[in-house]
This record gives sequence, C-alpha cells and structure tokens, in this order.
Amino acid sequence: MDLSRRQALTGAAALAATPLVSAIPAKAAAPLADKQAPSFYRYKVGDAQVNVISDGANTFPLADTFVLNAKKDEVNAQLEKSFLPKDKMTIHFAPLAINTGGKLVVIDTGNGPGAFAATKGNVGQFASNLAAAGIDAKNVDTVVISHFHGDHVNGLLAADGTPAFPNAEILVPAVEWKYWNDDGELVKASSDRMKGLFASNRKLFNDGLKGKVTPYEWGKDVAPGLLAVEAVGHTPGHTSFILSSGSDKLFIQSDITNQPALFATNPGWHLMFDQDPAQAEATRRKVYEMLVAEKMRVQGFHYPFPANGHVVKDGSGYRIVPAPWSPV
Repeated sequence: MDLSRRQALTGAAALAATPLVSAIPAKAAAPLADKQAPSFYRYKVGDAQVNVISDGANTFPLADTFVLNAKKDEVNAQLEKSFLPKDKMTIHFAPLAINTGGKLVVIDTGNGPGAFAATKGNVGQFASNLAAAGIDAKNVDTVVISHFHGDHVNGLLAADGTPAFPNAEILVPAVEWKYWNDDGELVKASSDRMKGLFASNRKLFNDGLKGKVTPYEWGKDVAPGLLAVEAVGHTPGHTSFILSSGSDKLFIQSDITNQPALFATNPGWHLMFDQDPAQAEATRRKVYEMLVAEKMRVQGFHYPFPANGHVVKDGSGYRIVPAPWSPV
C-alpha cells in the first residue's frame, strides 16, 4: 500500500496526540539466567565419535610468573591483542569420551568433585556434562590418563571416594607412573606445589584406586586406533595421542600448550606449570610443525571450548583456526 507524505505526517501527528497508556500492567523483568546449557560437543573422526566434554573454566589473577620468560606487560599485551581481559587468566578444561564403535574410551577426567565444590561449579563439571551427553560412566571401558596433574586425574574418584568409572581399566603412562611413585624424586621436590602433587597423586592412585592401574608405553595403541605419543616436558611422562579411523586422523595434544592465545602464538614462552620448560618448548615446536605440515586436526585440553581446529603458521609462531561448528 502506498502512503502519500501528507498521509504519513497526518498519521504521525495523530499518534503523537494519543496518550501512551497501556491497559496491560507492566511486569518486572525476568531474572537473568546464571547457567549455560550442558557443555558437550560431538564430531566424527572416520567412524569414531569424539565427544568433547567440558569440565568448566577457571579464571584467576594473572601472576607475574605465569609466563616464566616474558614480562607481565608483554603477556597482558598479548591477551588484549586476543580480545581477552588483561590481568586475568582463564584456563579451559576439555576431557574426551571417544566411542570407537567397539570401546568407550575416556581421555583424562578433569578437576574432580572436590574442585566442583570449592569453585561453586566453575570447574569439575565433567561428570555432570558426561551424563548430560547421554554417556553413563558405568559403560566406560577404558580411561586413559595423559599425565598426573590434578585437572587431568582428580575426576577418577567420585565425591564419596569410590572410582568414578567402576568398570573401566585405568591406563597411565609408564614413565609418569614410575616418576610419581619414586621416593628419590619426592626427596628432590623443592617447591610446595611439587610436594603437594606427589602427595595428592599417591593418595589418589595408591589409596583411592588401590594401585589398580595399567601402565602403558609410548608408540603403542592404548585403545582401538588410539596411539600413545611421547610429548615430554610438561611432565616427565606427558603423553599426547593420535586417533586414527579410516583415512582420518586427530592429534589429541593434552598439554602441549596451555592457553593457545599465549603459547601457540608465542611457542617460546615457558609456562609456570611446565616441569622442564625448555623441553616443553622443544616438544611444542616439533608437534606444531608436524600439525602444520600434515594439516591434521588437533584437540587441545586447554583450548577454548569445543577446543578443536587446525594449526597454521603465523609469523614466528602459530595460530589455531577453530573447526566450524556442526549441528550434527
């Protein structure tokens, strides 16, 4: 319908003369929601289904020594360049549940129920998000651990201290198992953090799980199509994995990098949590050069959720290109 300018102006004048009073009483605004939807994401690697299960994210003040060989101002500049707030660090956690078709395999278990209670649910969400994804912990055949830091192993026990995956075989890196149970290494531990890790790991594995674990070696499959790959530096037995199915491959990097906006972009930066920072850097560069060359998809435990994509060269460092979201 065409309206002349005269009609439009007449209508506007009439509207302006009308009292803006509604016969319907105004309602208060609805309360703001304070929860996200359950956080899980699925994609296929060949015939295998990868379920990325968020364990949450932890935000804390940026320590002066978070990056050991860079000034805090440099770190803040990189955070702002990546559109992240300065003076804060947010670390994401993303364990996996992989359905190979014949086995249901979990890789790492998140921060655990103790952390869930202590952080009021910010982290330790793995168990609830796993259930929301339709996966029953009782049906897990194998749990594969990459290394013995609390954000990877503390979810092995439920809140009541019983095994969180009661029917699963627990596989651990042989080198990692030997290191954390070596009294000589315990004596050499100098920092409170390292002493605490020795104590918590021994309590979890020896008391909680009664030592019922199976050590595995690098260079061998720990589950159908899942190859254990040496990736030392972060810890003495730190392990990554390659999932293969048909012609598809996925590199599961574990903790080759922490927050990729910092440590992929600046592969020479040393993380305060790396036991051997120089070795961790060498491993990081070697792995990322391989990922660039082979254009292999990568899954990062500390990448922003859903924590997978590809690595490309970017100047003197690397950049993570997130994989497109798929609704199926």
